[in-house]
Amino acid sequence: MIRLTYWGFNKRAHTGELIVNAAVTGNIIRVFAVLYRARYQIRRMVLPDVYQGKDSRSTNADNTSAFNCRLVEGTNDWSMHAYGLAVDINPCENVYIEGGQVDPPRCAANADRSRQVPGLIHEGGVVTRTFDAIGWGWGGRWVTPKDYQHFSSNGH
Repeated sequence: MIRLTYWGFNKRAHTGELIVNAAVTGNIIRVFAVLYRARYQIRRMVLPDVYQGKDSRSTNADNTSAFNCRLVEGTNDWSMHAYGLAVDINPCENVYIEGGQVDPPRCAANADRSRQVPGLIHEGGVVTRTFDAIGWGWGGRWVTPKDYQHFSSNGH
């Protein structure tokens, strides 16, 4: 478990917690240090336990998270989150889109990736550049589904 300082939507410093695989701890600390210096805004960062480990609850709360022992939805395969090798950032601003359905549904306006709102991740922006620097892939580059919140060590 790592404690990180992040720049909140209220333009103040906050402390959050993420659980990540020990092998990537240093890289994740460096990523979030860069995001903090860039004043990239994060809504909240609490452990998924607050939401009883339910990804839908965490996502709907716009919670930035990493480890969550769960399967890839609709499969019997473990998510990279189950290994502590994935991070989801601002899930409301950076929605998941599959088959025209946006999750979380209340955040559908953020399917328009041309928007310039706090916390939105853009190709070539500070978030994608910083994760690229540690060799992590971005779900926003997938053909389908689009998972704009998702970064992982193997790109899945």
